[in-house]
Amino acid sequence: MTASQLAVQARSPGAAGRPGRPGVALAVIATLQLMVVLDSTIVNIALPHIQGALDFTTTQLSWVINAYTLTFGGLLLLGGRAGDILGRRRVFVSGVVLFTVASLLCGIAQEPWQMLAARALQGVGGAIASPTALALITTTFEEGPERNRAFGIFAAVSASGAAIGLLAGGMLTEWLDWRWVFYVNLPIGAAIVVLAPMFINESEKGAGRFDVLGALTSTLGMASLVYGFIRASEAGWRDGLTLGAFGAAVVLLAGFVLVERRAADPITPLRMFADRNRSGTYLIMMSLAAAMFGMFFFIVLFVQNVLGYSPIASGLAFLPVTVMIVVASGLSSLLLPVLGPKPFLVTGAVLTGSGMAWLTLMSPDSSYAGGILGPMLLFGFGMGLVFVTATLTAVSGVAGHESGAASSLLNATQMVGGSLGLSILMTLFGTAGREEAERQLPSFLAEATPAQKEAFATTGELPAPWGHQVLTEGISTAFWAGVALVAVAAVTALVVIRVRRSDLEALSGTAGPGGHAG
Repeated sequence: MTASQLAVQARSPGAAGRPGRPGVALAVIATLQLMVVLDSTIVNIALPHIQGALDFTTTQLSWVINAYTLTFGGLLLLGGRAGDILGRRRVFVSGVVLFTVASLLCGIAQEPWQMLAARALQGVGGAIASPTALALITTTFEEGPERNRAFGIFAAVSASGAAIGLLAGGMLTEWLDWRWVFYVNLPIGAAIVVLAPMFINESEKGAGRFDVLGALTSTLGMASLVYGFIRASEAGWRDGLTLGAFGAAVVLLAGFVLVERRAADPITPLRMFADRNRSGTYLIMMSLAAAMFGMFFFIVLFVQNVLGYSPIASGLAFLPVTVMIVVASGLSSLLLPVLGPKPFLVTGAVLTGSGMAWLTLMSPDSSYAGGILGPMLLFGFGMGLVFVTATLTAVSGVAGHESGAASSLLNATQMVGGSLGLSILMTLFGTAGREEAERQLPSFLAEATPAQKEAFATTGELPAPWGHQVLTEGISTAFWAGVALVAVAAVTALVVIRVRRSDLEALSGTAGPGGHAG
């Protein structure tokens, strides 16, 4: 789609007009995106405090994360479609209201079921608001350099949100209380609700129907798949519930594909995958997000449990990652119109995989500066190169009435990929940890003090230094799975993605009549 065509569409019914202050509109949209993305990690550091306050079991506690990411990722497709049909600003504000109310419910939760229900509701609110936010950018900024800069800011916020969430979670937990990791969303959400109608123009309602069956089968299918991996890490691959979960996932996801093929208005138009660059970008995003979620989760465990970092120090340890993501995002947004998407996707995946492979060398004696910082800097720079590129490639050339579906697919692959990746890495972590614990047990029994043996009898977990060895071995093994996931992204970028003249013209805003990016 050319810049002139987009301008005509923006002035036509069903598309938002350009607001008088697009910079403020972008700030509102990016703030919402930061809020919903960081909520996937901001609670990580607070989890031990949540467990103690609400009497969660360990298995239940893992769903404090999964309840959010699965409903978020699973319903993003429906949320994007809702914006296309009902009006994007209207749906955007509704999602923010729901997310903010759910945050309040999380903060006041007194029982485990209340927390899990509220976290799932948070995910629903994020799924409604987030894809609409990305679609609003396509109707606020013209295709070309102006939109590239807007997407660069949006993608940098999205990519760095996980690291910022870890830092904010540590500060709020240590200085105030774990409930403030949820309360912090209240003033931010209220500000967005007030400012959005002032600076973001509304789009008209579009024709179409809601594909509820498609949304349910996709969400339940992914939830079953994630549960299967988590169950396998605890009970093994031959466990009845493990096999049942995987079987249900296959049936539900196959049903999802059939529903989408027959639906009059599918939430996932299969023609979106006809373009090799776009479909390849979705796979790259899913694979890299899977590695990123796992990296954040396990590095938090290492720096807190092995290095003895406080919650705030744990959050600060991730700031260099955020800086590298922002630097690389700015660099790619400037050079993308000249070089096209492929060089950034390939280079970003290779750098990310190199950082992940470096992290497999961790040992209980590794220090932050000597064994953690370098790999994380490499990882962050690679992710920054990919995020801006993937964002632009996924929505370039999509018709205005389907921009919500295209953007929601991009966000869905990130969140669902993160959930799947963490569950896969957790499976290897659990298996390797159990095997290492068996190897360490004779040494422990021969050398441990009576107090350490008594603690082991009570908790079933080996204390330091044996426990540190078990934890590190599990993390190192899990990171090899991350390397494999990133390798999938690198091969996809190398083999599937093509640099096309039409893409370069569209990204630079110079496409002539009939030009098409995508």
